[in-house]
Amino acid sequence: MKWNLTSGIAAVVGVATVAGFFYLTRTQRSPDDTARAPAVVAEAPAPPAEPAIRYPVPPETEAVPQPLPPLDKSDKAVNDALVEYFGRQSVQQLFGLDSIIRHIVVTVDNLPRETVATRLLPTKPVRGAFLVKKSADGMTIAPSNSARYLPYVELARRTNAAQVARIYAGFYPLFQKAYEELGYPKGYFNDRVVAVIDHMLAAPEPEGPMRLTQPHILYKYADPALENASAGHKIMLRMGRDNEAVVKAKLRELRAELTRHAPARQ
Repeated sequence: MKWNLTSGIAAVVGVATVAGFFYLTRTQRSPDDTARAPAVVAEAPAPPAEPAIRYPVPPETEAVPQPLPPLDKSDKAVNDALVEYFGRQSVQQLFGLDSIIRHIVVTVDNLPRETVATRLLPTKPVRGAFLVKKSADGMTIAPSNSARYLPYVELARRTNAAQVARIYAGFYPLFQKAYEELGYPKGYFNDRVVAVIDHMLAAPEPEGPMRLTQPHILYKYADPALENASAGHKIMLRMGRDNEAVVKAKLRELRAELTRHAPARQ
């Protein structure tokens, strides 16, 4: 079922760049029991509760390769499937093909943070130079800069969220294992994906051209709020309003699918 593998991996790459909130176990310290009570045996402190899973991944409902390859040996299957479905030229243009599942996981986890390491992206960096429009009033991001993101936006546009969620569920053990290796042994990756989607949906949508400064070599946003935004929000800002609208619409669809099996909240 190479098509299924390709669709699931590619959609997660395209949309979650495609992914709740995970809870880490908190160390609990009970107060010292200094009162004497000969007739009562003091109970040992209860162990920390396991993190609550907010958005459980549903059981797979679509055929996937069985058994799943080990995480360390999953690259070949992913690479072969991507080439078969998209063609070698498209894959070479858009995807990084080493440790792709691990790179998806670390990128998703880092989107709400200050930076995302380019060397760990599951996709290749956007081609071309960052385009700036200069005028007497200063510098702004050039409208034509958004065209650089079109191949990735089109990948998101043509994904089917319901199908993606089913396929993602089938391959979920590999994503979960990579997430635990990242340093979250009690975390649940799908919860993190949902949280990151929510973060990306909250990206600002400034009206009009975004003004820039260039104190040294690199450009910065003139608005401090934008300059201090997360790596994920800056990706949204750079891709342009039209592209951002497409990506956000697809993220909303995907979020709805990934949270369908969440238990009812009291």
